[in-house]
Amino acid sequence: MATTADEVWQLLGELIQAQKETERQLKEQGEAAERRSQEANHRFQAQREEADRRFQEQREEADRRFQKTDRQIRELGKQIGGLGQKFGSFTEGLALPSMETILREKFGMEVVTPSVRVSKQGKHIELDVMAYANGDVKTAIIVEVKSHARSESIGQLINHLQGFREFFPEHQDKKLYGILAAVDLSNAVREEVLKAGLYTARIRDEIFELDTPATFQPRIW
Repeated sequence: MATTADEVWQLLGELIQAQKETERQLKEQGEAAERRSQEANHRFQAQREEADRRFQEQREEADRRFQKTDRQIRELGKQIGGLGQKFGSFTEGLALPSMETILREKFGMEVVTPSVRVSKQGKHIELDVMAYANGDVKTAIIVEVKSHARSESIGQLINHLQGFREFFPEHQDKKLYGILAAVDLSNAVREEVLKAGLYTARIRDEIFELDTPATFQPRIW
């Protein structure tokens, strides 16, 4: 059966209509895909912004905690430093009466002076205890008082002995000795002190006593 012209035009119209419908569907699908992509981007951006916000909050909180901890550490350092100074002052105060007795009775010192500070030509010296006697004794003694004596304490006392006559020229003609007095003095450090020619003193029952062997020969500085 032959196809008429009307049937051809009808078929062509149906094809055109089908093509339009396909194009419409493709367009809708493309627009839907675009919307989904935009929505996904929006969600991702929102999630990223939320993550950034939370990270910033956490960092600011960490900074606040760090600053608080830093302040607490500095305050603790001040308290510990103050405690150390108080304990050092306590030790020196505890040592003075018994040390003064030793200096006067054993060494014949006439003058015993605690906390001596001298400045001369930009230089400074600070002695825990200085004692001296004129006349036949003609001797000066420097006492270094430590809560915990260490090897550095020996060097500090020796430096004071070596610089003594520069700050106290009026005692140039006197023999000079050094005493390291400590609450806590290990046997090893004690041996170092004696080897350096310095007297040692330890605290017993809240009283300082000389702790040097009978054969000890002190160094005259």
